[in-house]
Amino acid sequence: MDRRQFLVTGSTATGALVLLGPGCVSSDKTDTGSAVNEKAAMDSIFEISLAQYSLHRAYRDGVRDPMNFAAEARGEFGIGAIEYLSRDMRGREREPDYLAELKLRADGEGVRGLLIMVDGEGNLGSSDPGVRRSAVENHFKWVQAAKFLSCHSIRVNAMINAESLAYDAQMKLSADGLRQLVEFAAGLELNVIVENHGGLSSSGEWLSGLMEMVDHPRCGTLPDFGNFCIEGSAYPVDGCNVMYDYYRGVEELMPYAKAVSAKSYDFDEAGNETTLDYERLMRMVLDAGYRGYVGIEYEGSVLSEGDGIRATRDLLLAVRE
Repeated sequence: MDRRQFLVTGSTATGALVLLGPGCVSSDKTDTGSAVNEKAAMDSIFEISLAQYSLHRAYRDGVRDPMNFAAEARGEFGIGAIEYLSRDMRGREREPDYLAELKLRADGEGVRGLLIMVDGEGNLGSSDPGVRRSAVENHFKWVQAAKFLSCHSIRVNAMINAESLAYDAQMKLSADGLRQLVEFAAGLELNVIVENHGGLSSSGEWLSGLMEMVDHPRCGTLPDFGNFCIEGSAYPVDGCNVMYDYYRGVEELMPYAKAVSAKSYDFDEAGNETTLDYERLMRMVLDAGYRGYVGIEYEGSVLSEGDGIRATRDLLLAVRE
């Protein structure tokens, strides 16, 4: 699908999928139909998903079980789409029974799996061709797992700052590794999407240039509202030595977006995010023609993870209204 086009999927009460274009609603004029149509029209702007990373501390501390992610997304937070995290699969991504159980539980809750965020599988932009190829092949199992879970994409890191390489040289190497992976994923009708996730990848200019260099319809971006720290610690913000402008970065990455990550840290008494202007950011998202899911990724420490997820959800709903 062309990145300027969109396909919106929303769940009805029966779990069926509704396909909507911009401003399209059913012609049903009954009172009941009007209520359904109003919700469908609102959902066609964007829908909300939940990134598993939002619960990373609970998983680390053994308070929650990743196997229950779909049930908790639906039951606790009222969210019907999820984004898996590779590290929470605990090395079981090649076990058919494990993947089948994950999918069974998600399907049972009427929850849609969207993507797997993959980390720790090597440097797709390594200057060593053998290391680069090994990293590409390390990701194959995640493409296969994503296909099994009915996801549309895996999220990868375009490069790892293990080498001091020039801007253009790093782009060419990352494009080579990424293109190899994308060609494999395309055979399974899966996308490979890249998040701004530190180093040069947190430069909207660099990452958008990488997309142009790869030049494949199955390759795209996952703009994260908050991950624009090129050097230093992204949060707290004052720990960042070199920060790329949030708003410029999102604007540059949105033309290639196949998913969006609504990062959040903290909220004021009115429910607004204190670091990021959500209304401004979401206008950029919509102005780019994006009508897909926007994933909650709470990374703050003031609120509990559950309360942070709810606060982010409520803010997104308020902005959508």
